[in-house]
Amino acid sequence: MDHGNGGHGGHGDMDMGPKCSMHMLWNTQIIDTCVVFKEWHISSRFTFALSFLAIILLSVGYEWLRAYQRSVDLRVAQALAKARSKAKPSVSGRSSPELSAQDIEEAGLLTGRVRKAGSVPVPLFTRILRAALYGVSVFISFFLMLVFMTYNAYLILAVVIGAGLGHFIYGAEMDVDAVLGGAGTGKGMACH
Repeated sequence: MDHGNGGHGGHGDMDMGPKCSMHMLWNTQIIDTCVVFKEWHISSRFTFALSFLAIILLSVGYEWLRAYQRSVDLRVAQALAKARSKAKPSVSGRSSPELSAQDIEEAGLLTGRVRKAGSVPVPLFTRILRAALYGVSVFISFFLMLVFMTYNAYLILAVVIGAGLGHFIYGAEMDVDAVLGGAGTGKGMACH
C-alpha cells in the first residue's frame, strides 16, 4: 500500500483554501480571521480595512433601522389615534360599544386574546410591515453579535464605533415625556 505523495495520502501540493483561525479568547489577529462565514475571510490588511468599514456601516445601518422602526410606530400610532378620535364617541367618551371590565375579561377568556384598555387593532399591511422591520432588526442584531463573538478586538471596536456613530446620527431627538415616563428605555444594541 503506497502512502507516499501519490493518491490521497499526500496533500502537500493541494490548496485547501483559506484557513480561518478560530479564537475563543480576546485576540487582535488580522490575517486569517473569518467573519461569521468562511467566505468572509480576511486575507490581507486591505480586506481587513474593508471588513472593518463594512461592520461599522452595518452597525450604523442597524441604528438607522431602529430609528426608522420608531418613526413608523409613531406614524401608525398617530394615524390610529386620529381614526379613533373620528369614531363616534359614546356617553362615557369612549368609542362604542361600551364594555365593562368583566366583559373584556370574559372576551379574553373566550378568544384567548385580551385587549388592553386603549389599544386599537393594527391593519394587516401595517402589521406585516412592522413584523418585517422587526425581523430584519433581529437578524442584524444577531449578526452583529456573531461578529462580536469572533473575540477580535478590532472587529468588536468596529461594532462599537458603528453603534456609537449611528446613535449620534439617528438619536438627535428625544421624546422627553416618554423618557421621563419610563417608556423611552430602548434596548440599545441588544440582540433581541
